[in-house]
Amino acid sequence: MATPQVVIAPLLVALGTAVLALLTRWDTRVQRATSILGAVAYLGGVAALFRAVRLDPDNRLVYQVSGWDAPFGITLVADPLSTLLLALAAVVSLVAAVYSTRAVDLEGQRLSYHALYHLMVVGVTGALLTGDVFNLFVWFEVMLMSSYVLVAFDSGPASTRAALQYAVLNLLGSAVMLLAIGGLYATTGTLNMADMARRLAEPAAYGIDPAPVLGISAVLLVVFLLKAGVVPFQFWVPDAYRAAPAPVTAMLAGVVKKVGVYAVLRLYFTVFAAAPVAVSLPGIEGGPELGVLAFFGPVLFLLATASTLLGGLGAIDQPDLEGLLAYSSIAQIGFILLPVAVAATATDPAVRTVGVAAALVYSVNHGLAKSLLYMAGGAVEDAVGSTRLSDLGGLTETTPVLSGVVLVGALSLVGIPPLTGFFAKLLVFDTAVRAGAPLALGVALAGAVLTIAYATRVWNRAFWGDPGPRVQAAAAAALTRAGSTMEEAGDAVTDGGADPGAAPEDASAGHGDAHDQHHGDLSAAASIADPLLVGCTLALAVLLVALGVGFDPLYTAATDAASAALDTGAYVDAVDPTTAGEALADGGGGGSGGAHDIETLRSLRGDGR
Repeated sequence: MATPQVVIAPLLVALGTAVLALLTRWDTRVQRATSILGAVAYLGGVAALFRAVRLDPDNRLVYQVSGWDAPFGITLVADPLSTLLLALAAVVSLVAAVYSTRAVDLEGQRLSYHALYHLMVVGVTGALLTGDVFNLFVWFEVMLMSSYVLVAFDSGPASTRAALQYAVLNLLGSAVMLLAIGGLYATTGTLNMADMARRLAEPAAYGIDPAPVLGISAVLLVVFLLKAGVVPFQFWVPDAYRAAPAPVTAMLAGVVKKVGVYAVLRLYFTVFAAAPVAVSLPGIEGGPELGVLAFFGPVLFLLATASTLLGGLGAIDQPDLEGLLAYSSIAQIGFILLPVAVAATATDPAVRTVGVAAALVYSVNHGLAKSLLYMAGGAVEDAVGSTRLSDLGGLTETTPVLSGVVLVGALSLVGIPPLTGFFAKLLVFDTAVRAGAPLALGVALAGAVLTIAYATRVWNRAFWGDPGPRVQAAAAAALTRAGSTMEEAGDAVTDGGADPGAAPEDASAGHGDAHDQHHGDLSAAASIADPLLVGCTLALAVLLVALGVGFDPLYTAATDAASAALDTGAYVDAVDPTTAGEALADGGGGGSGGAHDIETLRSLRGDGR
């Protein structure tokens, strides 16, 4: 059995890397090596934690900081839900860290980039592992404060304006989040998630009125959806994603958005769902067996629908690659929330499990595919100097490998087998069919059609067809550089000892051979993209294919993660074993993760626990 200290290992590695990146500013090569090695060590720490959780009999590891037991101390909890998203963060952060060493200017790297980048990873890690609501707020702020600076890293007018908008909206959201957390403490008397779930499950025993939890949790939901960029809180997304450096945007879209999704799953399905609150609002009815989820299910469905449709329609009309991908991210977050909305109002535990698993698989697919596409866009801009679709075209001729990588990412978003995206979309459709939700199925189909439309547009305009003016100029510059290199090599050979007695016809023949070789080298030089940047995107493309071909491990991990999110009793038992399930044992809880569902959900896992 693994020691609890393995839970805190990824957090310490990321924090240590950020500190070392500051201390090694005296040599950019040492600093870059430190950043990459730290990202590798972080991946190793997450892999060790993932394995330890899988091998643990309870599939949960708890670390009480400084030995202070819950609910009084700071608790870190690693379970299949948190470790799955940690694995996504570790993979994307490593690739983006390598990409950053070439994509970000050296002076920017030396001053602060790597330290800020790894502090953002620290915030992501802490948010995914924390076991209390207040520290969720703290880790959100660590994550967002570093991202504010990274969005404005280019220091231009557009970057500064986008970063200001991003910071103001998210700081307002953070203030509201802190007020809501204060309301939760005033209502429940605790901030520890497990202790809060225990108290909400049997409010009479603790003198709690659970009714205010509905309103407070609604306020919190607004904050999480703002940070995830869900309609109608998406206004900051296009400008911020355009302004930030490509590896930062890859992290924001691929990883940081998923922290908001995680917060929704953890708090609303694991904690708030335990409250026996009957909901009776116009068009919304739900007894204590659904609790607050009876309210949030329809709300999430409306927001998921708006995000899917508005984001997809907005992506179709964008003039540049960054804008198209930004609106695509808004649409894809709708796809992630759609099965969550269906799961929230489902009474069948199997449907609930499949719905949450579908959201998690889609999160992994979107995290990898969208990170790939943003970094590919950065490689295009580095090579061509523009990402406007009118300036591009014919990139399949000048950057064939990069074009193939983009095709893989786009097809994965569309949902073409055998890529991961196919199974992600299939699970979303399966959730809607199992739940008997034709509206959800219609939204998913409409979103899929819109995804095909904007993916086809970007491929035809940017990668297919005749090269645009910028692409032609970049290819000509690459050929010129290759020609200069060949001429210098030829001069070196000549100066190094041409035979003065060679016959003229021999010289002529040699000149013809040299010309043919020169022409072949120029053709080979037509690949204008930076090899390192292309290699980073290629790594993610290979992973998308591998996870699709061997989908079963990912599906198993997602199903276990869904069960962990829904099993309130097991979460309480792991975090606070001295009061294991006191309030849940008699069936008094009412949420989807309440006591009446615990045995059913455990039987779904097949382990009898």
